[in-house]
Amino acid sequence: MSGVLEEVGAEVDRVVHPVADLLRRFDVNGPRYTSYPTANLFQPGDWQNEYLNTLHAVGSRPLALYVHVPFCARICYYCACNRIHTGNRTHAETYVDYLCREISLLGAHLPDSGAVQQLHFGGGTPTFLDDSQMQRIFDQLGRSFTLCAAPYRDYSIEVDPRGVSAERISRLAALGFNRLSVGVQDFNPAVQAAINRLQSEEETAEVVAAARAHGMQSVNFDLIYGLPRQTPAGFSKTLDRVTALQPDRLSIYSYAHLPQRFKAQRQIAADELPDAAGKLELLSLAVEKLEDQGYVYVGMDHFARPGDSLVKAMRSGTLHRSFMGYTSHADCQLLGLGVSAIGQTGRLYVQNHKDLPSYYASLDTHNFPLERGCRLNGDDQLRRYVIQSLMCKFKLNFAEFSRLSGQAFAEYFRLELPRIQQLADAGLLSLNSAGMRVTEQGRYLIRNVCMVFDGYLTQQAQTDNFSRAI
Repeated sequence: MSGVLEEVGAEVDRVVHPVADLLRRFDVNGPRYTSYPTANLFQPGDWQNEYLNTLHAVGSRPLALYVHVPFCARICYYCACNRIHTGNRTHAETYVDYLCREISLLGAHLPDSGAVQQLHFGGGTPTFLDDSQMQRIFDQLGRSFTLCAAPYRDYSIEVDPRGVSAERISRLAALGFNRLSVGVQDFNPAVQAAINRLQSEEETAEVVAAARAHGMQSVNFDLIYGLPRQTPAGFSKTLDRVTALQPDRLSIYSYAHLPQRFKAQRQIAADELPDAAGKLELLSLAVEKLEDQGYVYVGMDHFARPGDSLVKAMRSGTLHRSFMGYTSHADCQLLGLGVSAIGQTGRLYVQNHKDLPSYYASLDTHNFPLERGCRLNGDDQLRRYVIQSLMCKFKLNFAEFSRLSGQAFAEYFRLELPRIQQLADAGLLSLNSAGMRVTEQGRYLIRNVCMVFDGYLTQQAQTDNFSRAI
């Protein structure tokens, strides 16, 4: 299996799957590190002035925009996203009004920013919006920002194939979307019934064919392992059917069962979920199948074809991780638009209100609809650098860390050294005087490796807000 899990700048180890004792030791709750500090540490307060200051400091840097559309016509039991279940499409009209207000407000404070190189519509179900509503949003984006027309732009949208026709895909392509992210999860009917998401392979294939017919550069599939009623035999068939459709990228997520936080998940029978060893078997199966089809393991959850921009960024050392997952646009400032959206500008994270009334009320007063934020201190920035390096490059150079911090790695992380050595002894890290490297085995447990450098976890030892590592 060494082909998929290619090493970056070092020799390639063969995959050694974690054995039972490793699972018992490392199958704990932990962050996915789309940010550091993690979003659960963001604090409520008045972040208006600080956000304005960071926006004014953006200058001519390029932008990445995340647009959140919360509405869903159907409930998927596994979902942990911020979404609103409704069959009333008129709710979207009011939402688009306010979303355009927020876009205009942001654009007014970024008159000299660079082009929008990355744009992602997430949800919820973004295609809950009709064509005219989508056009209104793009018109406002075009008035407020410079929309990039270059082939290297990443303009993506999440779609539910059950409600999207080939004609709708053509209209999305005409707006400027050049990437499609298709929710699949699993093609097994028993699994689909357990998660309340009945979706045929034919519906999915039609969307993929339409995307390619209308010139979209890339199609991504989302799969989930660890769902109720999943078995290696059933998931193997799903993987065969998925790879037959030849998506350019695949995101293989571990299901996080947190029914205490997400009400819909209470509809899932916990006794039908695979245990940690079963989940690892499903993940191992996915890696093996995808390797056989020529996919490259990019990083946590993500696989892509060898010529994909994510693979190129991984190999060049420019891969980046943010709230949009892995991206090749590391130099972009991330702005979040819509209810619950998160942005990152400089040393500041901000998150919008999570409920519509609060979101609307803030914009009615011509304020940014901010609910929470987090300002990084010096220690946060250094730890974020380490975690980013491990998540994206699977290695850390000690000399580069010393240059940034003014301190030797072993001195700065002297309290963490015993735990780092434990990871090395367990076969998850390889250490020498120049730096550290995550082993092939360690990549399965990259979250655990990064948790060692999380100063807030060591202080609080509270991980109930997070999903399990496997």
